Amino acid sequence: MIDSHAHLEMTDFDRDRPQTLMRARRAGVEAIVTVGTTLADCRKAVAIAEEYPEVYAAVGIHPHDARDIVPETYDALKELGRRDKVVAWGEIGLDFYRNLSPRETQLERFREQLALAAETDLPVIIHDREAHAETLAALEAWQGRKRGVVHCFSGDWAMARRCLDLGFYISIAGPVTYPKNEKLRDIARRVPLDRLLVETDAPYLAPQTLRGRRNEPAYVVHAAAEIAAARGIPLAELDRATTQNAARIFGLPNSLAFPETKS
Repeated sequence: MIDSHAHLEMTDFDRDRPQTLMRARRAGVEAIVTVGTTLADCRKAVAIAEEYPEVYAAVGIHPHDARDIVPETYDALKELGRRDKVVAWGEIGLDFYRNLSPRETQLERFREQLALAAETDLPVIIHDREAHAETLAALEAWQGRKRGVVHCFSGDWAMARRCLDLGFYISIAGPVTYPKNEKLRDIARRVPLDRLLVETDAPYLAPQTLRGRRNEPAYVVHAAAEIAAARGIPLAELDRATTQNAARIFGLPNSLAFPETKS
């Protein structure tokens, strides 16, 4: 299993990061993509990925911090993007729920980072909260090779269809386990199996049975089990498909997607 989106670089894991990774291994999680949100956290994410074989990194500036971007920020990110363990540009996008950066600034920086992802030939990891129409408009206007993941999907099926038509993968996180979230379970049922990912977004969004606790990569199995149940398929089938999908979009080793190829 692959946790396609976590934040191991955040201070929440500073006290027990090795133990967190051990629990993930015991739960069957063979790879984790840790996703930067600020330049400092991107540097930390890359360092963690280079320290732990099962961890890979994504670099980019979250919309909350779009207001702090200066030209030197992009220079540093492009340099990080060339490192071997960096597999994506993100997370980037729009957040009109909290609006911690001005909306026009978010839109401008989102477009800039989409262009940089194309320049560095990295797939993108998209953050979208209460900005569905604007996110779709930016992705549709993007001139780069459209590939990436809409993470922690929160839109409706119409949006999911448009994202799929553009070539993006849909990633489902812990909220799929929440009793009232039938809309997300319906999307998890309808997304083609070869375009579906699972994630934790740890330390956020712990699954229902662990709500109120810090989320961590070992708990991705809860989202996977809920999705498998919603689709009426065995968990092993869901795990195999989502692992292959994550390995494909992020360019991870074939041995993760096809365990029989391990030496």
